[in-house]
Amino acid sequence: MSDIRMAIVGFGKIAHDQHVPAIARTDGVTLVAVADPKPVTAGVPHFRSLEELLRNGPEIDAVALATPPQMRRAQAALALAAQKHVFLEKPPGRAVSEILPLIAAARGARRSLFASWHARFAPAVEPARRLLAERKLLGATITWKEDVRKWHPGQEWIFAPGGFGVFDPGINALSILTRILPRPPFVTTSSLEIPANRAAPIAVELELSDGAGLPIRASFDFRERDREIWEIHFETDKGPVTLSAGGARLLAGEEVLVDAKKDSYPLLYRCFVELVREGQSDVDLSPLQLVADAFLLGRARQVEPFAF
Repeated sequence: MSDIRMAIVGFGKIAHDQHVPAIARTDGVTLVAVADPKPVTAGVPHFRSLEELLRNGPEIDAVALATPPQMRRAQAALALAAQKHVFLEKPPGRAVSEILPLIAAARGARRSLFASWHARFAPAVEPARRLLAERKLLGATITWKEDVRKWHPGQEWIFAPGGFGVFDPGINALSILTRILPRPPFVTTSSLEIPANRAAPIAVELELSDGAGLPIRASFDFRERDREIWEIHFETDKGPVTLSAGGARLLAGEEVLVDAKKDSYPLLYRCFVELVREGQSDVDLSPLQLVADAFLLGRARQVEPFAF
């Protein structure tokens, strides 16, 4: 079968660093265009918007939406109406409810819709899921701390309504958690630290549980400059299990079971190609639902203003 002709919409850091090389390394898909309001260099035709791309661009079969989450619903709806397959960066949108009509639209258009969760494709995630399935879980602690100025320099949208704030990286941890736990987790309490001049949290403390009463604590912080950490630690009946480096490293006690380079996006695109070939969609909203519940249950506390 011929390659899927792909366009990237939103050509920021994640598109440049991850999407472009992943497409180049994936059989069955070829990058043919990009769309972004700013001039970009990608080696393929550039358009200022998805609308312009659909109107004047080359023939495409699919779009990857790497725009801020506030924009994705409208862009996905437009692409599906134009009979294009849609790859959604994480998070798939700014709210759970706005994704549901997209699922129906994809079904009606007979096109694939993929809500991608790149952290789930990290090399140690599936080994961790299999290991935990053989043990009794006693508790879990998530620590996800990074420097927003490093990863999102000057990106004001991330602290605007619908931009998620620290949940932008934190949802990666929640996407791993919802994949590897044997029972679905849910939020029980939430504390949100919101800068006085912003609408979204810069730090969050969560307590979660599951149907069996498993205690889970999560700490997300966008202000960490000295020691960034992306780790989930489990206590089990057979000793501790730690998933670290954003899902690239797995330890059982002191034994290193996996320590590999995190290279998720080629696997994401391979999955997307398979979904398109099979006429299927994959839209798991459970990580986004946890974030929505954290806001719903959250006790907000105003903290000092933040500036990039």
